[in-house]
Amino acid sequence: MATQKRNRREEILQCLAAMLETSPGQRITTARLAAELGVSEAALYRHFPSKARMFEGLIEFIEDTLLTRINRILDEEKDTLLRCQAILHLLLGFTERNPGITRILTGDALLGEQLRLRNRIALLFEKLEAQLKQVLRERRIREQDATPLSSDEGLLANLLLSYAEGKIGQFVRSDFTRKPTDAFQQQWQVLQLSLLAPE
Repeated sequence: MATQKRNRREEILQCLAAMLETSPGQRITTARLAAELGVSEAALYRHFPSKARMFEGLIEFIEDTLLTRINRILDEEKDTLLRCQAILHLLLGFTERNPGITRILTGDALLGEQLRLRNRIALLFEKLEAQLKQVLRERRIREQDATPLSSDEGLLANLLLSYAEGKIGQFVRSDFTRKPTDAFQQQWQVLQLSLLAPE
């Protein structure tokens, strides 16, 4: 029975994510979501006490996916610049594969929703920036003979995340036609040069 309940919860979240993708600019109501699933609103509330909790379910999926995979990158990759590249590519690739969920990351889907949801997304981006800063800071210890960084680690981490956020924002504004990973390798070459002090 617990598995059936979990499957129904996942089905509701998948439907919400799909509606966020196919209805950009529109607010998703529980009535529309219930109609899309072919159930009553009361059936939705048996699995989630509120629409905010449904959004929290999607945010938990985002957090778990990104943070787990970042930890895997850190375990498998020891080179600082390759770590940064992999983290950015992970973030951009994740959004490209999950367009509806990307509207949550940009805050577009959270307009008119509870403040705590927007705060939770803001906190996730703070964690991502802090992780990039930590990766850059550890470079001094890991790669003592490497070319020094061009600036403060915090400033560079913010630059990298701002690049990713810009690509993600373009993806949503273009109704998902401008892929976040387009030209990533070429743009990474430019970003990488800006991270290092000129020789």
